[in-house]
Amino acid sequence: MALKSIQYRPQGTCCALMNIVLEDNKIYDVEFIGGCPGNLMGMRQMLKGMSIDEVINKLKGITCGSKPTSCPDQLAQCLIKYQKESGALK
Repeated sequence: MALKSIQYRPQGTCCALMNIVLEDNKIYDVEFIGGCPGNLMGMRQMLKGMSIDEVINKLKGITCGSKPTSCPDQLAQCLIKYQKESGALK
């Protein structure tokens, strides 16, 4: 299957842009522009190879301090939106 690239502008986080690359409904790579560099580089490495559903289940609803969302939650929201728009949602 071909690689699918998504650009997402998160809301309510320090991260200004997410570049997500998917292959066979798994994270092939993800890049975070802005935000907390060390944490996001660590998250990038851990997410590689994870299924979209697994990422959503683990990251959806995570908050950052007093904010109602976070970079991980925004990534989950992006993937939920992708599933709905692509018809991949079960």
